[in-house]
Amino acid sequence: NSLPDDRDHISGAAHARAAPSAADPAPVIAAERAFAARAAEVGVAQSFLDNMTDDAIVFAPDPVRARSVYGGRPPAKTPKEGGTLLAWWPNFAGIARSGDLGFTTGPAEANGKRVVQYFTVWQKQPDGRWKWIYDGGADSDPSKAPGPDAPVQAMSAGDAAPLEPSVAMAQVKAAEAALATRASVDVAEAYRPALASDARMQGSSLAPASSPEAVAKELATRAKVIEFSALGGGASRAGDLAWTYGDARWTDGRGHYVRIWQRRGGAWKVVFDQLLAVPKS
Repeated sequence: NSLPDDRDHISGAAHARAAPSAADPAPVIAAERAFAARAAEVGVAQSFLDNMTDDAIVFAPDPVRARSVYGGRPPAKTPKEGGTLLAWWPNFAGIARSGDLGFTTGPAEANGKRVVQYFTVWQKQPDGRWKWIYDGGADSDPSKAPGPDAPVQAMSAGDAAPLEPSVAMAQVKAAEAALATRASVDVAEAYRPALASDARMQGSSLAPASSPEAVAKELATRAKVIEFSALGGGASRAGDLAWTYGDARWTDGRGHYVRIWQRRGGAWKVVFDQLLAVPKS
């Protein structure tokens, strides 16, 4: 049973109404820029510690609490003291209509050389601050990504009607399970009904995919069959946006995935997908 295509939910009456506008991701863009600026001042580890939630995760190479990774490192030289200057900036961002969950992605560079394509999931805290709950970098080619002064593209609008977060997460888990079942037979065919028409993907050495043609090429780099196992995630208060992560295994390797799901036309669609392979020992 595949997820319905967006077009199945468009009626003539819907065409007559103005399309809902997308929520403005400015808050998460500002949080990401402040995060990067802090790293230039105090170094990567301290900036990561300052901007993460207590339960934030990273893949090292398997999912672990980020605080155990960055908090256990000895003090390093700051960029001003001759340490590595890690700089990054967003090219694409999205936020829930409830303004409590969002994400950004873009290139990252070390001492002026672009090295990876980062992806960060952000969560608004009770005190109003934004902190990240996932951060990871894919080896996708960042060389052609727009520079730090380029406009940040925003995620398209999703459904405006609110949905209880618990209900939303149950629906997302069902959508993940359906994708996983199909991926155990054919990965490319599994993603086809689950992806939004403007979905983005990254993970291979190709440039991050931001068009249907590029997404097809990205999927072609992946194993034909992948066993996905969900591990966690969460939904926004509006029930319109969710993030998930889990294990991925294929014949000659394994890794982890992170996805952003958005409710569109009553169905959950993947708007962003990152697959990170665990290096072979």
